[in-house]
Amino acid sequence: MTNATCRSRSRWLAFMLIFAGLLPPPMSYGQDARSAKLIEEAKKEGTVMCYTSMNIEDAKKLADAFSAKYPFLRVEFFRSNSTKILHRVLTEVKTGRYLFDVMAVSGFETYQMIKSGLLQPYISPEARYYPELFKDPRGYWTDYFDSYAIIGYNTKLVLPAQAPKDWPDVLDAKWKGKLMMDAEDVRWYATILDRWGDEKGRSFMKALAKQDMPVRSGSSLIAQLVAAGEAPMGMVNVHTMEKMKDKGAPVDWVRTTDPIAVSLHPIALALKPVHTSAGKLFIDFVLSKEGQKVIVDMGRNSPRPGMDPRVDGSKLKLFPTRPELADRYPQYEQEYRQIFGR
Repeated sequence: MTNATCRSRSRWLAFMLIFAGLLPPPMSYGQDARSAKLIEEAKKEGTVMCYTSMNIEDAKKLADAFSAKYPFLRVEFFRSNSTKILHRVLTEVKTGRYLFDVMAVSGFETYQMIKSGLLQPYISPEARYYPELFKDPRGYWTDYFDSYAIIGYNTKLVLPAQAPKDWPDVLDAKWKGKLMMDAEDVRWYATILDRWGDEKGRSFMKALAKQDMPVRSGSSLIAQLVAAGEAPMGMVNVHTMEKMKDKGAPVDWVRTTDPIAVSLHPIALALKPVHTSAGKLFIDFVLSKEGQKVIVDMGRNSPRPGMDPRVDGSKLKLFPTRPELADRYPQYEQEYRQIFGR
């Protein structure tokens, strides 16, 4: 009997055993043994419960893309701001309830949950594609989208060649009263001090306070005011500027500041998830190229390299706000208000 005949008979026998239900079907293209096992376990669970600070419209886009790939799984959300989610979880746990599988809030609140023993390490296979500063070294979380704190400007009021190139440039007398600041931007303050050191950072902040910069609450409002010409420049988020540019607004942003403070948004697995395999599968999807494409299509910044040609993080001096800075947040907040009189 020839080798070809043996292979043919082996394939025919395998087909008959699969047809009879005595062998499982072969893994689909691109699916390894680990993923196949996770999928089979997730099918039995049927649901993923995610607590998230992402707005519900964007959260639904992620859920729809996930369910399109895994139609046997349904994603349920509880949505609120990160601080309220932290308080909710702490209250739930005190009564012995563990209701969430996946947590997707800001870095500070994620850190507090780790300290409170509410999360467990889970290193997704997708995490290896993320830069070191964008994932927890102990494996508790991986960042799934970012906000970049940058200087945005109105191109009718500030020509690109005239715009400041770095943070110290805004201390020039010509920019006095021209940069609109966020009244609550304590995390940016903390990140600058973390990057530069306390002495240099505080010296810069005190000099900036003498520039009499106008203050408003909320980067989205500041971006709108800059686009409308109410202020030449403002402290805003890069994704907001890019959305406005796409709609034809006369705005742009400075790409050369060192650092560009990055607000992390980690995704992590609960300590006691009700749906463990489904939760892991959801995290894997969100961090995958497929999931990050959904993130980019929302207009958000992806921490996964190579995902967004409009905002290439490899060409920017990004410096994430370390979640551990949460321990010093009250001190940073007090200093920020004392220096800027807010």
